[in-house]
Amino acid sequence: MAEYRPVIGLEIHAEMASQRKMFCGCLNNSDEKKPNVNVCPVCLAHPGTLPVANRKPVEAMIKIGVAVGGKLAEQARFYRKNYFYPDLPKGYQITSQPEQFVIGGSLRVGGREIKIDHIHLEEDTGTLVHDKSDSHTLVDFNRAGVPLMELVTEPVIESGVEARRFAEELQLLLRYLGVAEANMEKGEMRCEVNISLSQSADKRGGKLGTKVEIKNLNSFRAVERAVEFETERQAKILEAGEKVVQETRGWDETKQETVSQRRKEEAHDYRYFPEPDLPPYRLADFDIETIKKDVPELPAEKRERLQKEYDLSGSQVEVLVADKELAEFYERATGEFKADERGVPYGIIYNYLVSDLRGLMKSEGVGFGVLKITPENFADLAALVAKGEIGSRVAKDVLAEMFKTGADPRAIVKEKGLEQVSEERELVAAVKKIISENEKAVADYKKGKEASLKFLVGQAMKETEGRGEPKMLEKLLGEELGE
Repeated sequence: MAEYRPVIGLEIHAEMASQRKMFCGCLNNSDEKKPNVNVCPVCLAHPGTLPVANRKPVEAMIKIGVAVGGKLAEQARFYRKNYFYPDLPKGYQITSQPEQFVIGGSLRVGGREIKIDHIHLEEDTGTLVHDKSDSHTLVDFNRAGVPLMELVTEPVIESGVEARRFAEELQLLLRYLGVAEANMEKGEMRCEVNISLSQSADKRGGKLGTKVEIKNLNSFRAVERAVEFETERQAKILEAGEKVVQETRGWDETKQETVSQRRKEEAHDYRYFPEPDLPPYRLADFDIETIKKDVPELPAEKRERLQKEYDLSGSQVEVLVADKELAEFYERATGEFKADERGVPYGIIYNYLVSDLRGLMKSEGVGFGVLKITPENFADLAALVAKGEIGSRVAKDVLAEMFKTGADPRAIVKEKGLEQVSEERELVAAVKKIISENEKAVADYKKGKEASLKFLVGQAMKETEGRGEPKMLEKLLGEELGE
């Protein structure tokens, strides 16, 4: 397969986070479970009804265009894209294709700039629900008319991993901008892959092969796996001296393979023509400067800044960037240390936040919006650990109490008598008891097994209920064992 390389382009749809649908006043609510509730004569295409465009999704398109560095169209208008499908009430889709709102731009993925061809805005279709008996199909029109962004990349993606990472980065960007949640499990974001094999290992050239489209991939994992499978499938066909057929394929999650859906010998003629009931949009009609100012620090910028400002690994930075609220809480907590010059234990704050606090939040189903612990109190907890006033075991207990009550950590430590014990006279008794109860570990240590000393320190920590200072315990154990 060395002489073939995949040439991949993505088409990604994401529902815009507006309260109302694109051309009517119905609610845009992806959490609605009851079918055909958020519908009206407009989105059901009853005769005599007229669309009225929602301005918010258009402003969201401008914001996305600014974020990816694309060119904003001076004028764009909506068209009718004509085709028949059971969940398309009108028999056509209103779309800004072929007059896109955004031309060009790029998104950085793994050190490479993935170029974007264009981004346009359209309305979503309904949802087909297939009966388990396969005897009939139901149609839910709740989603029909929801504002839908479509982003099309240039065919420059080189692997399944890169395709997945691009989709993940786009989801993150949309969330940072506040224009979409893009939850794939809810159908708010869907991916389609166009893939062919170039008959050359040279990335700068080579004859392109026949393009195959893989539709409606609804997870990042499926994007990566579908590309990997299809690359291998097409390579085997070419190696056998056969031709790849231009077609649309789907992804079978159970079998982990693509399956043929329909042959596509030539492009559809959608008979685009301007939507007569909607006027063109002019860029001059929008407050572009205000929209630009509303663009926050973006994921790529945040990665670079966190790497410079904090002593964190690349993987730790990725954890923070992937969760905007988590990163904001972290920076507010570390900011407390900067304010009073106590020194900044970035690693301590990160570990207790990501491992312990986030674990408590997940187990209780609590978000940052209702969290009782303030970043200021969380910083105080880290300070207690950093100064050696409490140990790690006690810190976890204090954090659990803070999570329940929102109380100040110093007050909890004082009230429960959890201060770290570092006085020798209070620790010698615990050390002697541990030595007498763990003869084998003592013998192993005297034979040169250093791990046994760590074990004995751990047992001494338990004996002191986590209040013993570990370094002091290790020193006393060494002295008692004859060092």
